[in-house]
Amino acid sequence: MENEKGIQTDFKNRMTYGEYLQLDQILSAQNRLSDHHDEMLFIVIHQVSELWMKLILHELREAIACIERDELDPAFKMLARVSKIQSQIISAWDVLSTLTPSEYMQFRDKLGQASGFQSYQYRMIEFALGYKSDHVLKIYEKDEKLIEELKEAYAAPSIYDVAIKQLKNAGFSIPDELVNRDYTKPYKGDPAVEAAWLEVYKDVETYWNLYELAEKLIDIEDWIQQWRFRHMKTVERIIGHKMGTGGSSGVTYLKKVLDHSFFPELWDIRTKLS
Repeated sequence: MENEKGIQTDFKNRMTYGEYLQLDQILSAQNRLSDHHDEMLFIVIHQVSELWMKLILHELREAIACIERDELDPAFKMLARVSKIQSQIISAWDVLSTLTPSEYMQFRDKLGQASGFQSYQYRMIEFALGYKSDHVLKIYEKDEKLIEELKEAYAAPSIYDVAIKQLKNAGFSIPDELVNRDYTKPYKGDPAVEAAWLEVYKDVETYWNLYELAEKLIDIEDWIQQWRFRHMKTVERIIGHKMGTGGSSGVTYLKKVLDHSFFPELWDIRTKLS
């Protein structure tokens, strides 16, 4: 450091690194409700995951907007970034899994009914990917500003909805009722969409952008399913088959969601390609 003459050391009238990042607020938000050492691990892992989810939402929302504007190249960069972020969140489960059942039981009661099931950012990610379920909205009714934000995300087109619009714009026979549908309803799949994606994968050179978009979506769903699996196994490792703090069936519920597919046709065509 002695040889680095240009390094700034006088910050009396300059913004510091900590001030820019508001580290005083971030690093003072880890408030344990017990005196158990490992509660800090539990809090930090979940806070870090929520920060990564904030960035995922930031990228997904702009990617959706770009696709709607037929600007696919920047959307590809954003979706690739989402996949990299997902890999970081998955790795967090490896750290949390160092928490043993005996250690967790020392402070679990302090959580009350608070649960990761209530993560509103995770719900918004599900909405952005097309998984819409109105019953979860009831969880957030105590916060009027948040519930309005969630309802707006719930009614907005998902990234798969705008991808299907791209198929129609490319000349494929996609029914109008699919591209102008009620986006609050969960997407169930459609033969016309499957036929279009199948043609895209059979003629990659002609439909390169659509092919690239499809593969970016597959990457994201692949990673989110890996996240779900690691979540389920970490929960099973720490609490077994106990009920979740938020009232869910815990591991049983987490196993059920593993069967859900966000982009069904993109998986189905893999069997039908010849």
